[in-house]
Amino acid sequence: MTPSTPRIESGLNLPLAGYPILSIGRDALGKLLDQRLKTQQKTVLAFANTNLVMRCQHLRGWLCSQEVILVNDGIGVDLAAYLQYGQMYQENLNGTDFIPYLLQTLQSPCRLFLFGGKPEVIGRAAEVIARASHHAVVGFHDGYTPVQPAELRRMINDSGADVVLVGLGNPLQEAWVRDNLAGLQASLFINVGALFDFLGQHVKRAPRWVQRIRCEWLYRFSQEPRRLARRYTLDLLSFFALCRRYPRWHIGNPAERQGPA
Repeated sequence: MTPSTPRIESGLNLPLAGYPILSIGRDALGKLLDQRLKTQQKTVLAFANTNLVMRCQHLRGWLCSQEVILVNDGIGVDLAAYLQYGQMYQENLNGTDFIPYLLQTLQSPCRLFLFGGKPEVIGRAAEVIARASHHAVVGFHDGYTPVQPAELRRMINDSGADVVLVGLGNPLQEAWVRDNLAGLQASLFINVGALFDFLGQHVKRAPRWVQRIRCEWLYRFSQEPRRLARRYTLDLLSFFALCRRYPRWHIGNPAERQGPA
C-alpha cells in the first residue's frame, strides 16, 4: 500500500482458489471507493462470482495486484468460504445492486463512460444512469461494434471520464481493463457484467423475493437454460473442486494481497 491508501479496517480477505476476495459491507466499500476517487488513485473493482474464479485463472496474478479490489458476488462463493473458513462474506455485493447504490452515494459528481453491452442496449442504459444519479454520462461504446484499442482509449480520455464501467462479461472485461489501464486517465474502473442488459431492460431481473432468498441464479437459469446450463452444473462443481485444491491461505488484512502462485 502507498502512504495515501486508506487501510481497510472493516474488511478481511477471505481468499478462495488463490483470489484475495475482500469481505466488506457496502457502506465501507462505498467510502473506500469515494476516497480513491478523491485522491485519483487508480482502482479496479471486480466482482468475484464462481464464473470469474473459473474463467479468469489466467488473469489471477493481475487480479491479486494492489490496484484491484475483489469483492464477493453470489451464493456460490459464500458457500465455499463457509466450507473453508467457517464464515461467509459480510454482504452479497453483486454489481447489479451495488453499482446503483455506489452512484447514489458518491459525494462528488463524476463523469462516467460506459463500454460494453449490445448496440441497442447501451444507449438506454446510459439514459437510465443519467436520470437516476447526479453524475454525467460523457460517452459510451457498445461491446459489439469493432473499434481499435487505441481509438477507444482516445475516446475515453477525450471524454474526461473519472469512472469507466465495463460490461463485456468474464473474462473479457477483466482482460480489457488489464490491457488498457495504463493508457487511460480515469481513476475508477468497474467490471459490471450484465448491468447494462438489466438497466436497458434487455434482460429481466428476478422478482425481489427471489433476490432476497438468494435464488436469482435459479431464475436466470430458467430464463436462459442453454447459455447458463454449464455454468450452474459442471463449472460449479469444478469451482468447489478448485477451492479445495488450494491451501487455507490465511485470513488477513487486504494489504496482504499475494496469493499462492
